[in-house]
Amino acid sequence: MQFARAAWKFLVAIKDALVLIAMLLFFAVLYAALSARPNVASISEGALLLDFNGVIVEQPAQQDFTAMFTNNENTVREYRLRDVVRAIDAAAEDDRVKAVVLDLSTFMGAGQTSLNAVGEALAQVKQAEKPIYAYANFYSDDSYQLAAHADEIWMDSMGGIVFAGPGGNRLYYKNLIDQLGITANIYRVGTYKSAVEPYMRADQSPEAKEASAALYSVLWDSWLAEIKKARPQAVIEPYAKDPATFIKTAGGDYTKIATEQKLVDKIGDRVAFGRYVATKVGEDTTPSPDTFKSIDYDNFVAANPEGSSGSAIGVITVAGEIVGGKAGPGIAASERISEQIYKALEEKQIKALVVRVNSPGGSAFASEEIRLALADIKKAEIPIVISMGDVAASGGYWIAAAGDHIMAEPDTITGSIGVFAVLPSFEKALGKWGVTADGVQTTPLSGEPDFVGGFSEDLNTVLQSGVEHSYEDFLSLVGKARGKTNAEIDTIGQGRVWDGGTARQLGLVDSFGGMKEALAEAAKRAGLEEGDYHAKYLEATPTFKWLPLGGTPFGETEQAPVTGMVGWVARQQKATFAEALNTARGLMAREDVQALCLECGGLGSPAQIKAMPDLFDLLRSYSLSSAPR
Repeated sequence: MQFARAAWKFLVAIKDALVLIAMLLFFAVLYAALSARPNVASISEGALLLDFNGVIVEQPAQQDFTAMFTNNENTVREYRLRDVVRAIDAAAEDDRVKAVVLDLSTFMGAGQTSLNAVGEALAQVKQAEKPIYAYANFYSDDSYQLAAHADEIWMDSMGGIVFAGPGGNRLYYKNLIDQLGITANIYRVGTYKSAVEPYMRADQSPEAKEASAALYSVLWDSWLAEIKKARPQAVIEPYAKDPATFIKTAGGDYTKIATEQKLVDKIGDRVAFGRYVATKVGEDTTPSPDTFKSIDYDNFVAANPEGSSGSAIGVITVAGEIVGGKAGPGIAASERISEQIYKALEEKQIKALVVRVNSPGGSAFASEEIRLALADIKKAEIPIVISMGDVAASGGYWIAAAGDHIMAEPDTITGSIGVFAVLPSFEKALGKWGVTADGVQTTPLSGEPDFVGGFSEDLNTVLQSGVEHSYEDFLSLVGKARGKTNAEIDTIGQGRVWDGGTARQLGLVDSFGGMKEALAEAAKRAGLEEGDYHAKYLEATPTFKWLPLGGTPFGETEQAPVTGMVGWVARQQKATFAEALNTARGLMAREDVQALCLECGGLGSPAQIKAMPDLFDLLRSYSLSSAPR
């Protein structure tokens, strides 16, 4: 009996402890949620402080519940593009906003068209005769593109500035997978569909080099033109073309280069910058390094909600890789997006639809699921306008073909009309261990796909034929949408990626413009008067797991600012390595035909730098270890 009583007391204690833990978790979640809510009432006169600690994206990813209780040093904040633009637009008209301050020390970038959109909003602030001040420890391409719009650019005396431009090397795994004994069974259509090249080559193909060189040249020229327009006095090209000579001549003094090339206006630390801004907008009563009166970004966004007057024009966002299921936001899950489209159709709540595509593509099946939902919108005689963001390629263009009118920016990356599939098998690796496979088949496809014995020629024929058929489907739907034959689309397809300007010349795009222009086009097609409509974003209701203003309130950590050239190189190296490992693991794990633009990944909205994939995870994804010699 004594043992039973002791056991009972022990179980009760465990139960009480679990209840206590659950209550603590509940109140912690409640406190975190309440703490994360913006405080609109706190807004007073001062400078709108845009201290971007992360990346600007089309649609922030939903946060994991565990992020509330973890402190991952690689977590970065994602700022929703339309919120950033709306806040800056409002700052131009709000009398309380005396200036705009860009603190770019921890800014990690955005896609080029996204940066252009933010730049256009900043130009409106300047037209309203409100000053813009920019500060960073270190400037690179993306941060400088925003800083160029400032009336004064400050840089820390121990900082630096470098312009890398688009392009760079990609990792190729052919030699590695050969050594591991992996067979990458590749099925593709498209001379320029280079997404599978890392598994079939040890270097970049001439066709891929040709396409990449053409695209990068356009993007670089566009970036230079944007900087020249915003800051005519800046001398960019000589330094960008020969940085080593400039830095060596200056004795490693980056500040000397920055001032001589008129890239920055003043050299000083954060405290000096804050005190200077305080002389322009007023001094904050609370002592801090930022001594000027500032208006918090989140509070200001909350104080300037999206309009709701007039008729509703629906906006569907297709952001991130296109996959099946209900995942997201931040990833384009076809079932979730289709449900949002059908809900709007059933409730008859929209007069027109704008589809905002910012995706490198993904699953062909999932892309078709979204396209079919849009086809039902079209059957209901609701006009559809496609608005392309940084990237709308491959599966992204598959979806765009459903639109009545396609709009893009000159720097948009689009096209990549092609498909592929990659499936690994391990007969060579197992053969090193003396493992073989044999059996009886009732049909040529019995036991296929045989990852142990290797794929049969019959299966290879079946799979390649299926991929070719998917490509023909792709050509047909694009040709029908654009009024061209399959042969005509094939000449500009073959997996080749195009910039928005060239895409318009080729007939893949109808006109230039961003979201404002797309909404205006949709309104015109719906017969709505100018100003008599508003954008109704068809999105799932936000939960406490994520912040609707575009942030990551739980588990959000401050990124260490880049303080110089070495820090910039280290961060770039880390990001590239993480992306390479994720790419290797991801492509080999996909389970259906892909309409995916791999080369677009480094050119669109920057992916969130996640925890570094473990190399052993990568090897485990291949389901084998190398055999001993």
